[in-house]
Amino acid sequence: MAHAKFKCQVLTPEGEVFNDEVEMVSTRTGVGSLGILAHHAPLMGMLEPTELRLYKTESDVVRYAQSEGYLQMAENECLLLVEDAIPPDRLNRSELEESLRACEQEVERAEEGTEEHERHRRDARRYRAFIDIAGST
Repeated sequence: MAHAKFKCQVLTPEGEVFNDEVEMVSTRTGVGSLGILAHHAPLMGMLEPTELRLYKTESDVVRYAQSEGYLQMAENECLLLVEDAIPPDRLNRSELEESLRACEQEVERAEEGTEEHERHRRDARRYRAFIDIAGST
């Protein structure tokens, strides 16, 4: 069953990653998974690392490893501002695992409650999510 389409744009600090019409956006916020269809109520949310799925049609799905960021749905347009949006086939599992190990060591070294400690915890959460995504391709 075809759904109405709406504009979706994904931006990273490096520039635009995606800009097209979609039938659905599937992502994750701090409170759980989220599926957005056309004419969704206005929404703003903080995004968590996950596999971002952009359904151009039911069978044509564009996938990215999405890092932390923000989502805005307004006036039937969806905007995702994220640190990273990487196609799953470009993820290197061994490099991610190495980065995760280094990050976990930094978490142990950093004083709890400091910005450095929290930054390393966020990075570790992103690496874990990206490793899961790399393993599912």
